[in-house]
Amino acid sequence: MMNDRVTIRPEEHRDYREIVSLILRSFREGTDYSDGTDIIALVEEIRDSQYYIPELSFVAEMDGKVVGHFLFSRFPLSATPNGGHGDGADSPVVMLAPVSVHADHFRQGVGTAMLTQGIEQVRKRGYRGITVEGNYRFYNRVGFRTSSEFGIFPTGGYPMKEPRCMMCQETYPGALKGVQGYIVYDMYFNA
Repeated sequence: MMNDRVTIRPEEHRDYREIVSLILRSFREGTDYSDGTDIIALVEEIRDSQYYIPELSFVAEMDGKVVGHFLFSRFPLSATPNGGHGDGADSPVVMLAPVSVHADHFRQGVGTAMLTQGIEQVRKRGYRGITVEGNYRFYNRVGFRTSSEFGIFPTGGYPMKEPRCMMCQETYPGALKGVQGYIVYDMYFNA
């Protein structure tokens, strides 16, 4: 299900307070692993890093109200499972994280609509792929597949109970051909 009333736009500084409230409620009411404070710290850390892409950090609106927040940031893959990255400036891959939907709008197609529109913006800006870690049942619906299918692997430092939770999406068929490596979050303290 996709909600066709959802539109996205780049976040603005005036949105930050509302984004914090949205993230806290989204994670407190929608997950069993976070109260949202660590997610807010991650958003702030990404915004303060060289990996931040302001034009790919979005709020989703419906009927003039902010109902979602998500961002894509540059994500250099590591050549080894132990980490080590360049500055990410020439990375053909972006990371989708975090994704938050307002708790009043859970299971109404908001997440699907905002990600479908956001993925198109990534494609238009010439990135070759997107990584995400999360619920594969949801992300598979918007085109993500297990990352190892593309030669992109999670690291031993972050053991996963379910390998399908680490996913990638090509922005066009064959876009990730020749791109390989490991997903290592060592550039972020809060990841």
